[in-house]
Amino acid sequence: MTAFTIFILAVLAIALVAFCTWFFASIADGKCPMCALKHIGRGKLTIDIKKEPNYENNVSSTPIMGWSSWNLLRNHIDEDAIYGTAKAMVDSGLAEAGYEYINIDDCWQSSMRDEDGKLQADLEAFPSGIEALCKRVNALGLKLGIYSSNGTLTCEDMPASLGNEELDAKTFASWGIEYLKYDFCHNQIITGSTPIIEFADISKPGERSQMRLRPDHAKYTGRAKTVKCTDLPSKQGMGFLNHGAGTASFNVDVPYGGEYIITIHYHKTAYHKKQYMQVVVNGRVYEVHFPSGFSMSHDAKVQAEIRLDSGDNKITFQNPVVTMADSSYIQYKRMGEALQNASRGWAAYTGKEEKPITFSICEWGFAHPWNWGRKAGNMWRTTMDITPKWFRIKSIYNKSVELYRYASPGHINDPDMLEVGNGKLTPDENRAHFTLWCMMAAPLVLGNDLRRLADGSSKSRFLIDTLTNKSLILIDQDPLVKPAKRIKRSPALDILARPLANGDTAICFFNKSAKERPVEFDIDSLSEYKYLNFRRAPGNYEIHDLWTDDRNAGTKITATVPKHGVAVFRISQ
Repeated sequence: MTAFTIFILAVLAIALVAFCTWFFASIADGKCPMCALKHIGRGKLTIDIKKEPNYENNVSSTPIMGWSSWNLLRNHIDEDAIYGTAKAMVDSGLAEAGYEYINIDDCWQSSMRDEDGKLQADLEAFPSGIEALCKRVNALGLKLGIYSSNGTLTCEDMPASLGNEELDAKTFASWGIEYLKYDFCHNQIITGSTPIIEFADISKPGERSQMRLRPDHAKYTGRAKTVKCTDLPSKQGMGFLNHGAGTASFNVDVPYGGEYIITIHYHKTAYHKKQYMQVVVNGRVYEVHFPSGFSMSHDAKVQAEIRLDSGDNKITFQNPVVTMADSSYIQYKRMGEALQNASRGWAAYTGKEEKPITFSICEWGFAHPWNWGRKAGNMWRTTMDITPKWFRIKSIYNKSVELYRYASPGHINDPDMLEVGNGKLTPDENRAHFTLWCMMAAPLVLGNDLRRLADGSSKSRFLIDTLTNKSLILIDQDPLVKPAKRIKRSPALDILARPLANGDTAICFFNKSAKERPVEFDIDSLSEYKYLNFRRAPGNYEIHDLWTDDRNAGTKITATVPKHGVAVFRISQ
């Protein structure tokens, strides 16, 4: 036996011992170790969301159109640049074409929250404050958007909103904000670990306990059960609640509805990591976090405020978190609900018309938000950040075009901002980029310097003509919100087709290669694709070229597609 073989066997033995130690320690601590190992993979959602309602907050059902500060200004932003861009959006005709959001990205905020713990604008760059800027932008007929992160800090290490969702949502609503981009930097994943629960007391605020939820009174599901724990005064507790292993439920009857305090007594080990549990009361979820640390005592308690109805109530202890996707879903849903409550609450408080906040989930596609985003927000990023590089635009397109099934009115795939006018993209690449985003029913959020569009240069005129192409904007904003399906793929040429609300069909030929490509396409062949709901016409079709504006009749499309370019048509019967 060689020294290398002995080394490998020793490593395997150590790993086996470590695994066995963890396995049996988990069981001793009232946990299901096999449940923690199942469904490993960050993108798989294990929480059952079928019965959860879709996220609805009365924002536009079609993709947003606007501008974001990040691609151009990054962390060098101030209120003059934001307002100047808003004014340029109006003066250039972009606002008239449908662009209405001015979105402030990262670094708008001070590194200090105010004395009440609220986010506040950078005290030098935004001396007037966000509320005042919002009113100026609104006076131009536009909407103001803002940025935070689902983490302890933003991507540029500024104060973020994880753990402060309700407070920050109320702050944004009070300022008049109508869009939130919620990033994923410095995120802290919710753990699937849950301690043994000894018992829980329920009381009115300021009163002693009125009732106790005991392990032997619980109705268990799955692997959850009463377990022995000699370290606890009661010698038993509710175990195996971790990683979706099972639940413990109670029926609680109270004479009066209202706010109550639930005090949860649980088991601690000498060294304990942060743990998590949900208390579900009549379908409403209250989150409980058990802190990490060292302890001399084995029993501890945490408290939460819950609302009970008069009469019978169902209270369930659970921890549904298995994967990263489960964690992301819970956290983004938390902020989405906070935004809904904040905008409605602020409208009720002021007596003004509600300004619903479009909620943009910027999770980068790690946890496959297209599977759950419609339950948590209005739109979701499908990939990491875009750059003004042709290969990056193609990469994002290739990923996002495959997600066409997941979009619907009010719930939008977001392949990130437009880079039209940025970098060294050629005119054909700029047009192709814009066209592909329109075909995919993507948000049209600009990132170029709108203030330069008034210089009268040929480049500026080209950009304005590109970005205000009414025929393509109508495709992007089609109320059916059914993104294009790629019906043909080859190394050189893709063909995309999209059904439209009035029965028309949009078809795009995307030349990915470095030389011109001739195309000839039989329109009747679109009937082969069920997704398009295309019906053959007895005669000719009306064929509208959306870039040249040429119109003709026929049954075939014949075109030459430039390198890194597109040819796009609207087909009518």
